[in-house]
Amino acid sequence: LHDYGYTQKALKRTHLWAKRCLTARTRSDQRLYGIIQGGAFRDLREESAEFIGRLPFDGFAIGGSLGQSRTEMFRVIGWTTPYLASDKPRHLLGIGRVNDIFEAVELGIDTFDCVVPTREARHAALWTALGRFEITKSRYQKDNGRIEDDCGCPVCAANISRSELHFLFKAKHPEAARLATIHNVYFFNDLMAQIRRAIKEDSFLALKIKFLSHPVTE
Repeated sequence: LHDYGYTQKALKRTHLWAKRCLTARTRSDQRLYGIIQGGAFRDLREESAEFIGRLPFDGFAIGGSLGQSRTEMFRVIGWTTPYLASDKPRHLLGIGRVNDIFEAVELGIDTFDCVVPTREARHAALWTALGRFEITKSRYQKDNGRIEDDCGCPVCAANISRSELHFLFKAKHPEAARLATIHNVYFFNDLMAQIRRAIKEDSFLALKIKFLSHPVTE
């Protein structure tokens, strides 16, 4: 983490760039987001959120260092979102595990980007509503079930079994990572669809409890 002086200097530079990019904007077919900086310093985060939040961006993204722990990260989000218009997308950069998604949504975050679905797929980790598991473990060698029974992804719809995927990973076949990636990306897209639906139906808390009652990993 950078110290206060460095973070403040970076914040000022970001604010100058924010105004310049709005002035230089010529295309109407793209959406331009303002980036909130300030590190883990409350006064800088609030200053940045208030400044960027007043500018005519199409959405906002919380960037920079979010602290050294999950507790600090959620504290930073809590300082920031009250200054950002609720009718514009509020994006969280680099965060995407299931438990973090639920906590961040509860604090007002709308969208996320993260390498979790693809990176973990390459390393044989699969996400389901019952938690995350590693398909290379020996218990899946003769498991003829699908990755997830109720999943609608192309991999599960094709009835590709856990044992088949286990074999492909053990054989270091490139198809293994591709299939795992398809499933994980589908899972996270579907998770966000469920969250949107739950918010509309006022059942977000129940959905959160349902997902977080299962272990994140085996």
